[in-house]
Amino acid sequence: MSAADTKTLITGAVERLTAEMPALARLKLVVRLQLLAKGGDAPIWRVEVPGPKVERDPAGDARLDVTVQRQQFNELAREGQLRDWARAYERGHVKVSGDSAVIKLLGNVIGRQLSRSRT
Repeated sequence: MSAADTKTLITGAVERLTAEMPALARLKLVVRLQLLAKGGDAPIWRVEVPGPKVERDPAGDARLDVTVQRQQFNELAREGQLRDWARAYERGHVKVSGDSAVIKLLGNVIGRQLSRSRT
Protein backbone atom coordinates (compact mmCIF):
# COMPACT_ATOMS: atom_id res chain seq x y z
CA MET A 1 0.00 0.00 0.00
CA SER A 2 1.40 3.40 -0.94
CA ALA A 3 1.89 6.29 1.47
CA ALA A 4 -0.90 8.19 -0.31
CA ASP A 5 -3.29 5.25 0.18
CA THR A 6 -2.36 5.04 3.85
CA LYS A 7 -2.88 8.77 4.30
CA THR A 8 -6.34 8.46 2.73
CA LEU A 9 -7.18 5.53 5.01
CA ILE A 10 -6.07 7.43 8.13
CA THR A 11 -7.99 10.53 7.10
CA GLY A 12 -11.15 8.51 6.47
CA ALA A 13 -10.88 6.73 9.82
CA VAL A 14 -10.45 10.02 11.71
CA GLU A 15 -13.34 11.64 9.85
CA ARG A 16 -15.62 8.65 10.59
CA LEU A 17 -14.66 8.68 14.29
CA THR A 18 -15.15 12.45 14.46
CA ALA A 19 -18.62 12.14 12.90
CA GLU A 20 -19.50 9.49 15.47
CA MET A 21 -17.88 11.34 18.37
CA PRO A 22 -18.33 15.12 17.79
CA ALA A 23 -16.34 16.03 20.93
CA LEU A 24 -13.24 14.83 19.08
CA ALA A 25 -13.72 17.61 16.54
CA ARG A 26 -13.29 20.25 19.26
CA LEU A 27 -10.19 18.68 20.79
CA LYS A 28 -6.80 20.01 19.67
CA LEU A 29 -4.53 16.99 19.69
CA VAL A 30 -1.53 15.51 17.92
CA VAL A 31 -1.29 11.71 17.78
CA ARG A 32 1.73 9.63 16.82
CA LEU A 33 0.36 6.63 14.90
CA GLN A 34 2.69 3.69 14.42
CA LEU A 35 1.58 0.96 12.03
CA LEU A 36 3.45 -2.27 12.75
CA ALA A 37 4.05 -4.54 9.77
CA LYS A 38 5.18 -8.16 9.70
CA GLY A 39 8.38 -7.29 7.84
CA GLY A 40 9.57 -5.06 10.68
CA ASP A 41 8.85 -1.78 8.89
CA ALA A 42 6.82 0.48 11.17
CA PRO A 43 5.95 3.77 9.50
CA ILE A 44 5.06 6.60 11.86
CA TRP A 45 2.32 9.08 11.06
CA ARG A 46 1.50 12.42 12.65
CA VAL A 47 -2.26 12.89 12.94
CA GLU A 48 -3.56 16.27 14.08
CA VAL A 49 -7.13 17.06 14.97
CA PRO A 50 -9.16 19.06 14.29
CA GLY A 51 -8.67 18.57 10.63
CA PRO A 52 -7.45 15.95 10.30
CA LYS A 53 -3.97 16.81 9.12
CA VAL A 54 -2.06 13.62 8.34
CA GLU A 55 1.67 13.50 7.54
CA ARG A 56 4.34 10.85 7.57
CA ASP A 57 6.40 12.37 10.34
CA PRO A 58 7.86 11.23 13.70
CA ALA A 59 5.37 13.51 15.52
CA GLY A 60 7.70 14.81 18.22
CA ASP A 61 4.90 17.05 19.51
CA ALA A 62 2.40 14.20 19.98
CA ARG A 63 0.48 13.90 23.25
CA LEU A 64 -0.68 10.38 22.43
CA ASP A 65 1.06 7.39 20.90
CA VAL A 66 -1.14 4.82 19.17
CA THR A 67 0.36 1.55 17.99
CA VAL A 68 -1.56 -0.98 15.93
CA GLN A 69 -0.71 -3.87 13.62
CA ARG A 70 -1.03 -2.79 10.00
CA GLN A 71 -3.54 -5.49 9.06
CA GLN A 72 -5.77 -4.68 12.05
CA PHE A 73 -5.52 -0.97 11.26
CA ASN A 74 -6.55 -1.53 7.64
CA GLU A 75 -9.71 -3.36 8.77
CA LEU A 76 -10.59 -0.74 11.39
CA ALA A 77 -9.84 2.19 9.10
CA ARG A 78 -11.97 0.87 6.26
CA GLU A 79 -15.08 -0.13 8.18
CA GLY A 80 -14.52 0.33 11.90
CA GLN A 81 -16.94 2.26 14.04
CA LEU A 82 -16.13 3.62 17.49
CA ARG A 83 -17.27 0.39 19.18
CA ASP A 84 -14.91 -1.62 16.92
CA TRP A 85 -11.95 0.57 17.89
CA ALA A 86 -12.89 0.27 21.57
CA ARG A 87 -13.13 -3.52 21.28
CA ALA A 88 -9.73 -3.67 19.54
CA TYR A 89 -8.26 -1.57 22.36
CA GLU A 90 -9.79 -3.84 25.02
CA ARG A 91 -8.33 -6.91 23.29
CA GLY A 92 -4.86 -5.32 23.07
CA HIS A 93 -4.84 -4.89 19.29
CA VAL A 94 -4.63 -1.10 19.65
CA LYS A 95 -2.17 0.20 22.23
CA VAL A 96 -2.34 3.79 23.54
CA SER A 97 0.26 5.56 25.63
CA GLY A 98 1.25 9.14 26.33
CA ASP A 99 -0.21 11.94 28.42
CA SER A 100 -2.33 10.23 31.09
CA ALA A 101 -4.71 13.20 31.38
CA VAL A 102 -5.46 13.05 27.64
CA ILE A 103 -5.92 9.28 27.77
CA LYS A 104 -8.34 9.65 30.69
CA LEU A 105 -10.26 12.45 28.91
CA LEU A 106 -10.62 10.42 25.72
CA GLY A 107 -11.63 7.33 27.71
CA ASN A 108 -14.41 9.30 29.39
CA VAL A 109 -15.62 10.81 26.11
CA ILE A 110 -15.57 7.43 24.36
CA GLY A 111 -17.35 5.75 27.28
CA ARG A 112 -20.12 8.34 27.25
CA GLN A 113 -20.53 8.10 23.50
CA LEU A 114 -20.73 4.31 23.60
CA SER A 115 -23.33 4.55 26.39
CA ARG A 116 -25.40 6.98 24.31
CA SER A 117 -25.26 4.76 21.25
CA ARG A 118 -26.57 1.75 23.24
CA THR A 119 -29.71 3.58 24.35
